Amino acid sequence: MLNKRWNGKVKIITGIRRCGKSFLLSTLFKDYLKAEGVEDDCFVEIALDKKAYVKYRNPNELYDFVLSRTQETSRRYYVFIDEIQLSFKVKNEDIDERLVPEEDRDMLYTTFYDILNDLMARSNLDIYVAGSNSKMLSKDIVTNFRDRGTEIKVYPLSFKEYYPVSGLEKVDALEEYLTYGGMPLAVLEKDEGEKRKYLKGLHKRVYIKDIVERYHLKDDEVMEALIDALSSAVGSLTNPHNLANAAGTLMKRSTSNHTVKNYLDYLEDAYLFVGAKRYDVKGKRYFDNTQKYYSTDTGLRNAKLNFRQQERSHLMENMVFMELIRRGYSVDVGVVELTQMRDGKKQQSQYEIDFVVNTGREKVYIQSALNVDSEEKRFQETFSMKNSGDFFRKIVILDGNAKAWTDDDGIMYVGVIPFLLEESAIF
Repeated sequence: MLNKRWNGKVKIITGIRRCGKSFLLSTLFKDYLKAEGVEDDCFVEIALDKKAYVKYRNPNELYDFVLSRTQETSRRYYVFIDEIQLSFKVKNEDIDERLVPEEDRDMLYTTFYDILNDLMARSNLDIYVAGSNSKMLSKDIVTNFRDRGTEIKVYPLSFKEYYPVSGLEKVDALEEYLTYGGMPLAVLEKDEGEKRKYLKGLHKRVYIKDIVERYHLKDDEVMEALIDALSSAVGSLTNPHNLANAAGTLMKRSTSNHTVKNYLDYLEDAYLFVGAKRYDVKGKRYFDNTQKYYSTDTGLRNAKLNFRQQERSHLMENMVFMELIRRGYSVDVGVVELTQMRDGKKQQSQYEIDFVVNTGREKVYIQSALNVDSEEKRFQETFSMKNSGDFFRKIVILDGNAKAWTDDDGIMYVGVIPFLLEESAIF
């Protein structure tokens, strides 16, 4: 966030609901700016969910209020608008509706996008907005702000953020984090029963409710079943057809591939899940038929399954993936295709590299494995990377706290704890 100040764009704080977007903006960021010397009257803060600011849900009123508070053009102001999705559109009475073609009727209304784009042009304003994913999703940002907005994604607490406040030893903290994740209120809650109750309630009362309302869904049964199916399959290859079958089995009624495909888009836009495409390492192309999905937070994933199905290998893979995404990397699932002779016949096989990570400077291959405590296991975990046909860096992330070391083939091995806590030691 700090490196995006005064970049001439509206900063849009996005992320899964209840992950701390408002706290980041109005407390942590504000305190940092004040410590730098920014004076109190250089902040314009509007929380549209508060009674005192209800009238500013009208975008015209909001516009006038910001202008009234920032009249001194020689001073620089920070404008923070929270719960921006509560702003409603207002019909422009100065336009004769009869002269506007049907396809352009949206232009009859003033929205918060219009007033923010106008305010953004004022050189003494640095504007930040946060909002719920019910009405303001990533697709809306791309469509309505285009190149005039900067998206700042916020995630649940990373292990590096969680560990210092956990009060636990590293190994115990990792166990707790894998089970309950990094949602801030779950982290602060000390009673395990209350943690579970809170995480379960987020799905029904917040996330699913948001999606049902936004997309005018008839019921939430298919969405519930799809989330269960995705949560059970984190780290596994899947596609809409397979997920439709899995969700249909859970509901005891069928649903279409098309419906599931749409619902997957909704879940990704609500930041509940993140998709990872399959990438042909040698052919340098993407596969269209299958991909993987990972839960944004392992605690939310576990809560949706009532804390069953806690396979450690899948949870660790999910955690490693989300850590890479949190660090801003582009991450794919790697596929290495090999032609081998078997019984005198050529056969083509596919071998997986868990993650192909684009750091911006290079590609890095990463395999997530609980252990490589035998030669057979090490061979199994490194075979695909060794046959990638290139010289990109190769890393195996192991369960535990082992320090980084490199084998004779140049493959690095490191425990997941140092990987999560010491980014500079890996990349």
